[in-house]
Amino acid sequence: MIVLTVIQLISAISIILIVLLQSGKSAGLSGAISGAADTFLSKNKSRSFDARLAKYTKYISIVFVLMTLLLNIIG
Repeated sequence: MIVLTVIQLISAISIILIVLLQSGKSAGLSGAISGAADTFLSKNKSRSFDARLAKYTKYISIVFVLMTLLLNIIG
């Protein structure tokens, strides 16, 4: 039970840190003015640091939800 709680705590802290490291999706007024200037960045989206962070967020979120369900079933 303690091990599962520690795993859940680590995954919760990891989710918080990863979400804080990600850049915002909206570019604000500067994004509206620039228009299609971001096409170069959108081509390499799958290889970018933000794409990897988004992927890690998904995986760690799944671990967090599973640990929460498991702890509720056991406890």
